[in-house]
Amino acid sequence: MKNLLIVYHSQTGNTQRMADAVLSGANDKDIEGVNVRMLRAADAGPSDLIWANAVILGTPENFGYMSGALKDFFDRTFYAVEGKIAPLPYSVFISAGNDGSGALRSIERIANGYPLISVQPAFICKGAPSSVDLKHCSEMGQALAAGLELAIF
Repeated sequence: MKNLLIVYHSQTGNTQRMADAVLSGANDKDIEGVNVRMLRAADAGPSDLIWANAVILGTPENFGYMSGALKDFFDRTFYAVEGKIAPLPYSVFISAGNDGSGALRSIERIANGYPLISVQPAFICKGAPSSVDLKHCSEMGQALAAGLELAIF
């Protein structure tokens, strides 16, 4: 069995809806070889990253940056997992009020140090997520879970 960790923060509920869609896709009935754990950023810690074989990160865009809660997750886990994890495949979803590029850039810079390896294009949703946006999030979760199960990542 492989392990997929979804870590997210939501304040308005938009990122929560996206995270729920990612979780739904990752738990697709045809994917049997992957355990999925979804945690709010404040509740996730080093042991969760050590458990994981891949991670999906979700955040709102706050002041052109990732949420403080996701940054705190990175701050609390970086040194605790240093040298204890293999490079982890990851992807990102962002609920943006602007263009989301600053939030994505900040995550990518930190991810390089973990090491996390991007395996899917980030998904940036501008405004409240539509049914099409949520379908895209579901497909992100499904694709990463399927890739883990098939040992693509």
